[in-house]
Amino acid sequence: MSPISGPVVREATALSIPDRDSLRFLPEGPIALSVDGWLSWVAIQHGKSSTQGSINLLNLDSCENTSFDLPGRPGFAFACQSDSNHTMPTRFVAGVERSLGIFDTVDLSWSPFCENIDADVDNTIINDGVICGDNLIFGTKDLDFSEKKAGLYLYRASDKALIRLRDDQVCSNGKMIRTDDSGRLKLIDIDSPTKLIVEYDLDVDAGTIGEEKTLIDLTDDPGVPDGAVLTPDGSGVIVSIYLPEVAEFGQTRWYDLATGELKCVWRTPGSPRNTCPALVPRGDRMRLVITTAVEGMPDEELAGCPQAGQIFVAETDFDIPSGFTTPSYPC
Repeated sequence: MSPISGPVVREATALSIPDRDSLRFLPEGPIALSVDGWLSWVAIQHGKSSTQGSINLLNLDSCENTSFDLPGRPGFAFACQSDSNHTMPTRFVAGVERSLGIFDTVDLSWSPFCENIDADVDNTIINDGVICGDNLIFGTKDLDFSEKKAGLYLYRASDKALIRLRDDQVCSNGKMIRTDDSGRLKLIDIDSPTKLIVEYDLDVDAGTIGEEKTLIDLTDDPGVPDGAVLTPDGSGVIVSIYLPEVAEFGQTRWYDLATGELKCVWRTPGSPRNTCPALVPRGDRMRLVITTAVEGMPDEELAGCPQAGQIFVAETDFDIPSGFTTPSYPC
């Protein structure tokens, strides 16, 4: 985008998906798939008292959504790598409750390969994650959103090691990986209640992170930063804002990481609780997909938020990067 005074404001359009209350409760984790026009997303739990969620496959062109129930609540799911870039994935690596495993949409099997995560604390489950080469980085959340006891983890594929990087988060959310100008690997991370977007040096071989550096400070903001993705060139972060109050619209925002400048706001009319963004190639541009939630919204507030829990799509000016590939995990 050309230089501007103040952020660009754009309206996102609600899809007809999700089409039932159970899936509108807490949608998160949209990810573009290798088949054009398709993405996956997770319903973390199917209602306030539910302990089950699902992986969902959505066709953006037809608005057809297929849901696959999981044996617990997922925090994230990524398609497994396929031999063909145009074949619909049928296997997904996912974090469900306190386990990492592979879910197969053909036979509906769940095969854990790393269990008992956060075993030394109570009342946490896996939340957001990101692929880092052959590895996974993910966090957990305290289900009461009150104690600093949730973990931030590296699952290192080379030796199948589960390494705890932090043990003092509350609700571990948006995670991104980038490389700085000197070639050092960086982990960008959000522990939502802190309202900070932070960065660490990341050493996968050593299984360590460096000192925390604050990139974006939202402590004075009424909303809470949730899921996030990098802009295609890695210079900015697009973060979804979870606004607890009733509002005319929700916000997903693009910040410049070098300056902290707010570059663009995508508004979601009638849905204030934005949870996660994804950049999806459509035509000659990247489109922005935004999940939103009903979670925690009293019944009397729903009338004022008529599109709460819907998935939204918005325009961007981001070109599709040369050699763009969709995220996938070698499983």
